[in-house]
Amino acid sequence: MRVRAEPDVQRRLLDLAEIDTGLAQAAHRRRNLPEAQEALRIETERNAQKDAAVKVEMTLEDLDLDIRKLEGEVDAVRKRELRNADRLAAGGIPAKQLSEMEHENTSLQRRRGVLEDDLLAVMEQREAAGEDLDRAGAQVDVLDQELGEAQRLLREAEADLTASEESARARRAELLAAGLPDELLADYERQRENSGIGAALLRARRCGACRMEIDRAEIERIKAADPAEVVHCEECGAILVRTGESGLGTSAGA
Repeated sequence: MRVRAEPDVQRRLLDLAEIDTGLAQAAHRRRNLPEAQEALRIETERNAQKDAAVKVEMTLEDLDLDIRKLEGEVDAVRKRELRNADRLAAGGIPAKQLSEMEHENTSLQRRRGVLEDDLLAVMEQREAAGEDLDRAGAQVDVLDQELGEAQRLLREAEADLTASEESARARRAELLAAGLPDELLADYERQRENSGIGAALLRARRCGACRMEIDRAEIERIKAADPAEVVHCEECGAILVRTGESGLGTSAGA
């Protein structure tokens, strides 16, 4: 079915196409906002720092458990040493038992020394892990602040886009309210759905939508067509709006 519309009506499609192109660009920008990418980057880094902090907290819990266990063992050995010391001080211990007790005390002292060395080592690990946790917590705090600022900038960028889109949609509604033939508008919307651009200016024998230069035979056909006949680009299907810039001579009806 051939669609017809007066040249001045067809030219109004260029305004509509410009608005729709702007809306498409805004939608693309919304999907690829650098502010959103920066906020996501910071949030990812913050979450990684939080995970690291949780792991350090788990390590601290394990180290605290080890410390309590070693402290209990040291305390038990020390109490055993004290009991033996009290018995030795009381005197009256048979020689054989005395020798055994002295040997046990030597073993207890050696055992306590090993346990105290182990306890010191674990406590040093605990101190280092505590410092790691403090650093991780401080980094999370910094990233929380950075994320808040990034999200604020993102909200502002999205608000600017929304305002721009609402303005464009208002202009589009006004343009459509001014009236476009139903068949012409349907043709435009169909082409826009297919290729993204419904109409474009034919300038210097080149399609403004796909930027392809139109061959001589097709140019002659377009040149011979009635100015009220709606013509399309053979390459992309967009409606070609003819004006004095189209390179068709005086037959374009510009």
